[in-house]
Amino acid sequence: MVLASVRMLCRGGLAPSWRLAAARRAPDWQPRRGHRLTPADDELYQKTTLKALERESSSMMFIDSYSSRGFTINGDKVVGPCAIIPRAILQWNVGSYQDITEESLVLFRLLEPRIEILVLGMGDKVERLEPDVLKFMRECGIAVEVQNTPNACATFNFLTSEGRATAAALIPPRAVGALR
Repeated sequence: MVLASVRMLCRGGLAPSWRLAAARRAPDWQPRRGHRLTPADDELYQKTTLKALERESSSMMFIDSYSSRGFTINGDKVVGPCAIIPRAILQWNVGSYQDITEESLVLFRLLEPRIEILVLGMGDKVERLEPDVLKFMRECGIAVEVQNTPNACATFNFLTSEGRATAAALIPPRAVGALR
């Protein structure tokens, strides 16, 4: 039916517009688009360069090692218990897990922007914290992960590498096994 109407137009002295447009085009004509699907002639034989971007920001804190005396964080040695917050390392004034109270954790509640997770390294073994202390942190939306210090260091590094807003409060272990 379409073909019949095209013939009828041609008999009447009118050529279809698509036939006229095709006759005026150059043989190497390509449709005009706002974007190119193929490279231009000057782009075909150029070298492609790849620049590796830095995966880890220099402002990220990573725990390099730990010992019975302290920690090495981004190459800086810290003696004794420490608190690692997104852009700083602080001495943490606790001697053992028994010294961890609401008052010793208030620093992590005051941080802005808020942290999502606080990783607590309790020394050689996991110790139970007072329920009131954990409730105190949960009230402001901070999850607390209580672990022994070697596992807490690994957990902190993993969460930091994922880009999570995390902090750590670490007590050095008395005996050291790995991650030197």
